Amino acid sequence: MLKNYLFLWGVGLIWGSQFLFQQKAVAALPPVWVGAGRALVGALTLLLVCRFLHLKSRQRQWGKYHLIGLLEATLPFVAVAWGQQYLDTAVAAILMGTIPFFAVLLSPLLVKGARITLAGLLSVLVGFAGLLVLFSPQLGQGVNAGMWGALAIIGASACFAVALLLLKRLDNEPPLIVARNVLIAASNQLLVLALLSAPLGSFQATPEALGSVAYLGVMCAGIVYLLYMILIQKAGPVFASLSNYLVPLVGVVLAATLNHEQLAGTTWVALVVILGAVAINQLGSKKAA
Repeated sequence: MLKNYLFLWGVGLIWGSQFLFQQKAVAALPPVWVGAGRALVGALTLLLVCRFLHLKSRQRQWGKYHLIGLLEATLPFVAVAWGQQYLDTAVAAILMGTIPFFAVLLSPLLVKGARITLAGLLSVLVGFAGLLVLFSPQLGQGVNAGMWGALAIIGASACFAVALLLLKRLDNEPPLIVARNVLIAASNQLLVLALLSAPLGSFQATPEALGSVAYLGVMCAGIVYLLYMILIQKAGPVFASLSNYLVPLVGVVLAATLNHEQLAGTTWVALVVILGAVAINQLGSKKAA
């Protein structure tokens, strides 16, 4: 059981740390190149992992992979990186905790037989209240760059949720192969987009930014999927889903400690409210199961 918790915390720490490294990356690189580098390095990492584990594709489903890659990586990687130019890392981490709420709202549209339960609806309402608390200090100031950044990250959360629901349609493939192929498709899309929108030579990359992109690719888009799959095999998907609590929590703690951000009281309250909403959703899912 101790090993399961170690894997769980490993997943939470890696995904929770992404906001810190992403902020360092966008300080010197265009968001589209941060996303492209993350997807490309992640795809190469999983290529090596799958080769080492002797995993091979059983079906050719590249049309689906490109659609899921667009929603799972292409749009979110760029949107989150762009949004973090205008937001503290703690706020970005909390906003990414809204993924389960979008999954609740969108599952009836994308998953056959799925419906919104009372617990799911309550979790969405509580989560929305958490967002209101988070942005209560800015609501009277009108729409500004910070609000646009927040909307970009919330949009990224919605894209992640849709991609997670669409992944249920990919049958007979090992999960690591799916993750690898999704990142290959996304890296193709992002490299084309990056070369067209921000040609090489139009920006000056720093070693710190390049190192941050390498970490995002190897760890946050590569190794973490291996750890997550091991955790699911050892402890089951319900236990693995506890990482939904750890990612925003780790992101906020790292922002306050390593990044020395001065966090408002409303940020901590919003974190507790949104984690409570995730708990409501999870308890409802367990009861339904």
